[in-house]
Amino acid sequence: MSEKELYPFQSKKFELAGGQKLAYIDEGDQSGDKPCLLMVHGNPTWSFYYRNLVKDFSNSFRCIALDHIGCGYSDKPQDYNYTLAQHVDNLCALVEHLKLKNVVMVIHDWGGAIGMGYATRYPESIKALLILNTAAFFSSRIPFRIQMCRIPLIGTLINRGLNGFALAAVTMATAKGKSLPVEVAKKLVSPYDTWSNRVAIDAFVKDIPTNENDPAFAPIKEIEEKLSVFKDTPKMMLWGGQDFCFNDSFYEKWLQIFPNIDAHKYEDGGHYVLEDCYADIKTRLEKFLAQLPD
Repeated sequence: MSEKELYPFQSKKFELAGGQKLAYIDEGDQSGDKPCLLMVHGNPTWSFYYRNLVKDFSNSFRCIALDHIGCGYSDKPQDYNYTLAQHVDNLCALVEHLKLKNVVMVIHDWGGAIGMGYATRYPESIKALLILNTAAFFSSRIPFRIQMCRIPLIGTLINRGLNGFALAAVTMATAKGKSLPVEVAKKLVSPYDTWSNRVAIDAFVKDIPTNENDPAFAPIKEIEEKLSVFKDTPKMMLWGGQDFCFNDSFYEKWLQIFPNIDAHKYEDGGHYVLEDCYADIKTRLEKFLAQLPD
């Protein structure tokens, strides 16, 4: 498959208050009458991770997927406040700019905290939630492989010098016995081809909160405390059961927070569950969206 066929979208740019340009794709029905799928990625992915959802659902819905500052086709400033709070502010600014309503929030990895950061500020705009191997609550669990990438100097050398975080994810984020097509793997890491272009990858890893003194701790706790506002909101969780990072403890935590969630765990899926189990996810999501109340 050619690069154009893989990602056949025109990237748009939105200038933030600080002058940085945030890239996003905006496809499909923009009439405002139907739910809008707002897709928020994590680290080290970008809007490309949601390409199949955009292709398949933009015929019926407005589909938006952004690239966080430092990621994908967005600007990658070297001296920037790469924190959870700033990423949430950026998402809020984009949503306000696009005047979105009836939002189906689609979240993965760091997108959970960022997306739910927006959602808990503006719960009235949320139509439904789709949760994919992520968290929007505090956890002290950090796998050893990620802890290595947080060590001062050594971690930065791994993340930025060797591109170890993004390259490792190409194989480690899929389930055992599964692998990404070569062209998909190349496209996932293509925005992160130099030291300077990997600045956000390193910053995301360093921003993972481990105690109350970390900058992301207070924002994530505030988000966690407000999640109950969505107890009656339609919700679906589609989870890769072989995720070395967001493991079963995160899945069970979501079930505790939202006991009524429509949850399905793919035992043959990894962290990149949209890559490993997309065919079934598409079918389930079609049914879920068709059943949303007007």
